[in-house]
Amino acid sequence: MTTRPLSVLFAVASLSLTTPLRSLAEGSSAGVVAVDGKKVPFDFVDDVVVPVPSEIFSVLDKLGEPNWHLEERGVKTPETTDRTRLALLFGSVVAEGFVAVQAQDHKAVEEIGREVIDLSKTLGIHSSVLPHAQAILEAADHNQWPTIRAEFDRTQKTVRETMDRMRDSELSQCVSLGGWLRGTAAVTSVVGKNFSADRAELLYQPDLVKHFEGQIAKMPGSMKKHATIKAIGTGLKEIHELMEKSADGFKMESVARIGAITNDLLKLISPAK
Repeated sequence: MTTRPLSVLFAVASLSLTTPLRSLAEGSSAGVVAVDGKKVPFDFVDDVVVPVPSEIFSVLDKLGEPNWHLEERGVKTPETTDRTRLALLFGSVVAEGFVAVQAQDHKAVEEIGREVIDLSKTLGIHSSVLPHAQAILEAADHNQWPTIRAEFDRTQKTVRETMDRMRDSELSQCVSLGGWLRGTAAVTSVVGKNFSADRAELLYQPDLVKHFEGQIAKMPGSMKKHATIKAIGTGLKEIHELMEKSADGFKMESVARIGAITNDLLKLISPAK
């Protein structure tokens, strides 16, 4: 495990947000760590440290209160029955939900909640996801932002568990990948608007990128040949190289390049609204 400060991303379904940390308890499966004086709950997934997503945005906010309205991308679902692409889209949509919550955008949260319901039907996980989506919509009616954020957390966990029970572990990884891509794109944008070495440190996450590369390598041959998965694999390779070259600190050009890669891959999953 690389010894670096907190890195923030949005990958969902138990890989929602991941971090290398300055210190962690070996063999632990859950606990809390201190980041900038704030306790952040975490879990371990496949030897990767996973903070609870709802606790992460406050860490980002400590770096200068980003204008999250500027980071909203919106949701535009393509007409497709491609389950791989739909799983990637599901992850990016839930990640978009976290951005909308940070922006306290009532209309966007409602749209995302309805989109979560529609996508869950297409993916065959509707009954598991519906209670969370309904809770999100109900909380949005009353602007209950902490409740909405907690329900997005629960949605992530439910999706991972449900897909694993359905033996759709590859699709579960696609959900995680879609969420990570959307979150990383948002973070590069936030960092790029007010660049500093400390802020860019949030993007240093080579262990997680390596994990995703490994998950793609283990996918069945037919899925590895999927055009979008192939493109993501290529993109992850370049991002990993950029991160490794930035071990002593990111330059603005590297942050911009990571942002460009993730945004290009998101366009393959779904065009911006």
